[in-house]
Amino acid sequence: MAANGEKQQGHRPGVYKQKNKGHKHGKHRTKGEIERENKGRVSVTALTKKQRKEQKKMDRRHKANQLRKNKKDMVLTEKRRLGSRDGPPHLAAVVSLHAAVDAGAITKLLRGEGAGGVVHHERCVSGVSDSFGLILPRFKQRFTFLNQSTADVHSLLDVAKIADSLVFVLDSTEGWDSYGEYCLSCLFAQGLPSHALVCQGVSDLPVKKRVEARRALSKITEVRFPDARLFPLDSEQDATLLLRHLGSQRQRKLGFRSRRSHLLAQNVTFTPNSPAEGTGGGNTGLGTLCVSGYVRGRPLRVDRVVHISGHGDFQLSQIDAPSDPLPLNLTATRPVKPAKGGDVDMLDGGEDDAPVRVLMKADPSCRESLQAEAEVDPMDGEQTWPTETELLEAEEARKNKRVMKVPKGTSDYQATWIVDDRDEEDGDLGEESSDDDGDDMMDEAMEGDDDENHSQDPGSCCASDEEGEDEEEEEEEEVCSTERAGADQRYDQHMDEAAEEEGLKRYREARSNEMFPDEVDTPLDTAARIRFQRYRGLKSFRSSPWDPMENLPLDYSRIFQFQSFERTRNRVLAEAAAEEEGAMDGWYVTLHIIDVPFSVMESVQSGKPLVLVSLLPYEQKMSVMHVLVRRHPSNMEPIKSKEELVFHCGFRRFRASPIFSQHTSADKHKMERFLRPDAPTVVSVYAPITFPPAGILLFKQRNDGIQDLVATGSLLSCDPQRVVLKRIVLSGHPFKINRRSAVVRYMFFNRDDIMWFKPVELRTKWGRRGHIKEALGTHGHMKCVFDNQLRSQDTVLMNLYKRVYPRWTYDPYVPLPLPWVKRECNVEMDDSDME
Repeated sequence: MAANGEKQQGHRPGVYKQKNKGHKHGKHRTKGEIERENKGRVSVTALTKKQRKEQKKMDRRHKANQLRKNKKDMVLTEKRRLGSRDGPPHLAAVVSLHAAVDAGAITKLLRGEGAGGVVHHERCVSGVSDSFGLILPRFKQRFTFLNQSTADVHSLLDVAKIADSLVFVLDSTEGWDSYGEYCLSCLFAQGLPSHALVCQGVSDLPVKKRVEARRALSKITEVRFPDARLFPLDSEQDATLLLRHLGSQRQRKLGFRSRRSHLLAQNVTFTPNSPAEGTGGGNTGLGTLCVSGYVRGRPLRVDRVVHISGHGDFQLSQIDAPSDPLPLNLTATRPVKPAKGGDVDMLDGGEDDAPVRVLMKADPSCRESLQAEAEVDPMDGEQTWPTETELLEAEEARKNKRVMKVPKGTSDYQATWIVDDRDEEDGDLGEESSDDDGDDMMDEAMEGDDDENHSQDPGSCCASDEEGEDEEEEEEEEVCSTERAGADQRYDQHMDEAAEEEGLKRYREARSNEMFPDEVDTPLDTAARIRFQRYRGLKSFRSSPWDPMENLPLDYSRIFQFQSFERTRNRVLAEAAAEEEGAMDGWYVTLHIIDVPFSVMESVQSGKPLVLVSLLPYEQKMSVMHVLVRRHPSNMEPIKSKEELVFHCGFRRFRASPIFSQHTSADKHKMERFLRPDAPTVVSVYAPITFPPAGILLFKQRNDGIQDLVATGSLLSCDPQRVVLKRIVLSGHPFKINRRSAVVRYMFFNRDDIMWFKPVELRTKWGRRGHIKEALGTHGHMKCVFDNQLRSQDTVLMNLYKRVYPRWTYDPYVPLPLPWVKRECNVEMDDSDME
């Protein structure tokens, strides 16, 4: 072929040619090499992905600087807006943390002319006598000061929820007393806004001791306030420095109030309903409450439900815009934004005879309802017409019907109404199983019997000896002094014997539950299969299934449930953050609240501040709320499950009977009979829905009206399907022990109970596992097989579980706690008696 002049073709390798790997020289290919090798080709995976815009190094740096600058400008704008002409006045509450200090002296200095402020409006907060509005032309800011007493903890917490700053008045030597520490614990648990520490009397000390006194006081305060500055306030110059600090300090954001519109009432009027108005006529004590104040937080819409702290949920009829009582510039006018689709009306009246502008009126068709509970239809579970499957089952049952003896001449229809003896037994069993409250009462009664049995321990002999010694000491004291007897009588006058007995019983139950957790004795007079028919055994508490929709109580038909609480929460909060309709932040408005009881006006007239908040969607609905709390170290009294407690949840305050459970990540959670002091506990309760975050405070009210702080925490979730299981433990003792088996007694007392609980697994305190093999005799002895030989001191246990639910005892009206003045009197009286 070459001789004929034809060009020889080169060899082309086939697809099966061997391709050796390249040498790994440890270097990486550059971007240029990769581009040259690809020659413009793009992989399929890169084509299908979303194209990402690659930025150069300087572009990324400029973008980060711009984002940082925008955030800084946003913070500065929000900071400068507070107290300015466009924002609401800076609300500062003066709180005294020691009984020896006078908060009125602080407000007097701030009100003085030398501080540089102009008092424009006395008693600017409705219900609070020592309150005033202050304008500072030098700083172009305006303030609202109120002197809040710590005697009423509820009012103190309500004011702290909406205050921009708290001014804590300290003693120059001790800082704060025990009650001041109690108030600080409540405020920190709820969420502490921006604050300032003030003390008086330092200038009265000698010059050489001032530095030492301030250093000692700073050492006391750094426990609670590590980075706070201490302001001496003895002159008007000090007051000016404090006002400058309050106006320029960084504001701390509280999540539960920054996402909701809230308002502190500065003027309140009540107009009773006429017989033709309202829902209940004119003789029900209901009326329209007109509340004036500055809108704070988010924009306030007229169609949303509002909540008045301590009084309940209500609806709005309209929002007015009266003249601003605390203007920085009297000639400036604020633009009025009309309601969507409506006009701005002008009404006569208001302060200084200025016209009142109607911002918006509520549309009854678009207004959110006050419905808190779902409508319960008792026929909801009934079927109006049988399905084809049910008809076939009925036909088969008719063919295979049971033969039964009936009187002669009885028709088939009449025979169906004759009840057999076996049916009566089944009916009785069903009635007993439907009584859940009786089952709980039986559990409590048996636990009480166990406590009495456990209390008869060997230490009781020592206790009797101690009682004998105490009696001898009392006889010696009676011989020595007759004054002691009179002091004892005066001391006994302030003691409640019923409360003492109840406390002793609760302490015994708590100690028994700690020594023998969940152990219950099998009753002798009742069959265990009937007594514990609501309980079941679980192979594994972690992995065994439990249907959350099984055998729900009737109260679950009254509550609401979300398909996804987290998704709904994110959507609602995002919509609230983007809200631009309604009365904007900083506007001075008048809200017309309809169908309000006159007791709200009486509360304002008695000197209590009125706090109002606009609720987010769904927050007036009832559901099962779960909160995560920790026991407060100041209270060590046993708190039993389903005991009535007072809740502070965000802006709400209510009473309820919760249940306690462990905080785990599993799908089932073990119920705790008592509030544990050493671990976080989940508290489940029927309550209105509240979107987290929100602080939680739990109080327990004594018989004498004093409310003690029990636990603090935060809102966890809203989930009616959270399974809380109550565990009981039946115990038995080994009678005869073999290599792999043992004869156990005292767990059951008849053969039928053993056969009923035979499928349930057994365990021992020493870690052995086994099961029941057979019953021996008729008196409750049973042969059990274990994975290893038992010890003579071991105890055989059987775990049984049932699902529990909170009690529906929700009450939005919380009684007022006993004032602290009476508490101090009682303490001083007791101390004098003990001397």
